[in-house]
Amino acid sequence: MSLETKTDLNETTVNKLQKLIQANIDSYNGFHESAEEIDDATLKTLFKDIGDQRSAMASKLQEYVELNGEEAEDDGSVAAKTHRIWINIRSKINGGDPYVILIEAERGEDHIKAAYEDVLKETAGSAMNDLLTEQYRGVKAGHDRIRDLRDSYKNR
Repeated sequence: MSLETKTDLNETTVNKLQKLIQANIDSYNGFHESAEEIDDATLKTLFKDIGDQRSAMASKLQEYVELNGEEAEDDGSVAAKTHRIWINIRSKINGGDPYVILIEAERGEDHIKAAYEDVLKETAGSAMNDLLTEQYRGVKAGHDRIRDLRDSYKNR
């Protein structure tokens, strides 16, 4: 068995990177669409910033997939598209209430956080471990920020 390098990843690692690319694209799309639905300028800016970070993370993972001779994912999941439709409906019913949108944003954050946790467990010792750990820290920080904001908006 040869040692895995970033330019010679095993098939399992590449497949897991594809999963995270899709999760990051989903997150980007969700945050940018939510930013369009909300009137709160602070949240609008935050959502766009987090979305842009997720796009950059997806791009970085796509580079490594392509370095390994595979075509990288470039689209989100059907489940996430359905979730974004649900956010859109809820926000319209609730008049763009930031708290309601933050509830749904945190639900999306739970998904991407869990995806990173699963991939980190499943690819422990991978050549990608440092990058994945660094990206996970960013995802966790975004998750915690959304959760804390959700809680602060609950009492407004």
